[in-house]
Amino acid sequence: MPTILVVDDDRDICEALKIYLAPAGHDVLTAYNGKEALEVLAKEQVDLVLMDIMMPQMDGISATEKIRETSNIPVILLTAKSEENDKIHGLDIGADDYITKPFHPEEVIARVNSQLRRYMRLGGMTQKSDQLSIGGIFLDDASKQVTVDGEPVSLTPMEYGILKFLMTNPGHVYSSSEIYEAVWQDQSIGNESTVAVHIRHLREKIEINPSDPRYIKVVWGQGYKMEK
Repeated sequence: MPTILVVDDDRDICEALKIYLAPAGHDVLTAYNGKEALEVLAKEQVDLVLMDIMMPQMDGISATEKIRETSNIPVILLTAKSEENDKIHGLDIGADDYITKPFHPEEVIARVNSQLRRYMRLGGMTQKSDQLSIGGIFLDDASKQVTVDGEPVSLTPMEYGILKFLMTNPGHVYSSSEIYEAVWQDQSIGNESTVAVHIRHLREKIEINPSDPRYIKVVWGQGYKMEK
């Protein structure tokens, strides 16, 4: 049974999320700021974090950044509509998705389950090979390891999913919507910017010069492709 860590300084929201998630088959732990979240993660086996952005002592952005220093577990940010810039920054430093308040229980469950599927399998696309190689990038899907020019690269589950999807289909141009639906396994309405943030972050890890990428190319007005 997956364990979800819910982090929000509003205890009523924590309790509401617990009520949503427990009947869906999830164990739920709670913390009320980023510092407490890191303490829980140091002691417990957690499969996914639902994290509010605005919290005392340590906010969700800072906590996500600390989590990414040691772990690639999925992090979903809970954001207010007024926190657009913080949401984008959170995705940029390694969050996998976001849910805007006020949220609907079914949306929370769907996004949590989608991220857990990606984390558990690290790829839902048709698998043509356990090993993919393009240029200096080598992806071993059996061990979930990626190296660039022989050096290991640490990717988040969503970054891994995007890379695997594009490497499995080199030369094919995919729109942001198509990438989102394939990797997140969800409808892409309004989430195109999420793909752009993750690809920018992925480029920073696999490209020598992210501003002049060798591997992941933009086809203006159409989308992205992996060069053959």
